[in-house]
Amino acid sequence: MLDILRTPDDRFANLPGYPFAPHYVSDLDGYEGLRIHYLDEGPRDAAKVFLCLHGQPTWSYLYRRMIPVFTSAGHRAVAPDLLGFGRSDKPADDARYAFMFHRDMLKNLVERLDLRNVVLTVQDWGGVLGLTLPMEAPERYSGLLIMNTAFGTGDAPLPPSFLDWRAYNNSQPDLAVAGCSRVPARTSPRPKPPPMTRRFRTHRSRAACGAFPTWCPTTPMPRARRCHAARATGSAPNGPARPSWPSA
Repeated sequence: MLDILRTPDDRFANLPGYPFAPHYVSDLDGYEGLRIHYLDEGPRDAAKVFLCLHGQPTWSYLYRRMIPVFTSAGHRAVAPDLLGFGRSDKPADDARYAFMFHRDMLKNLVERLDLRNVVLTVQDWGGVLGLTLPMEAPERYSGLLIMNTAFGTGDAPLPPSFLDWRAYNNSQPDLAVAGCSRVPARTSPRPKPPPMTRRFRTHRSRAACGAFPTWCPTTPMPRARRCHAARATGSAPNGPARPSWPSA
């Protein structure tokens, strides 16, 4: 039986700028018994669906400012919390958080919700995962909105700053998640931990945060094959791609 953690609902009460109703699926193919949370805003028959995939250590809260922009233009916005983050369940076993564990969850969720005319909106690790999705179902995707992410192919040197971060991450069994993601505000010398990261209450609930940095290969190893294939085939064959930079 899986050892599963679930952040209590009261931890998500009264979050600033986050008035969205939660949606859950607990019987996704291959993930039965795991409760997966996602936001689903805007008309279900919208011409475009913005599928918003977050990175680490964030969750769907990252897109709280973008979702109203999409929906006010008449579009639908779907923003899942990856397993281990936000309101989704958090398996306590570090070994569960492999690349394909998350990637296949996203693929199955897209199929379960039957999302079409998707503008794949990705940030950070959400891009490492999400950019591999369109190649298997190009008819579902019509465009890309890309924010500070990349393909995890392993055929280019990783910057020293990332290697230092990964080494630090791997050396910290009780990673201070909020401190790692804190960005000092110009008006305050000691900002509070952002709501995006205050959902991790214990060391055991942070397993996913520790696992993600290990995914980026330093050589073109077998686990990078899907990223290579996605880059070779193109990730938005039916529409445009637009780079951007998010503001939390």
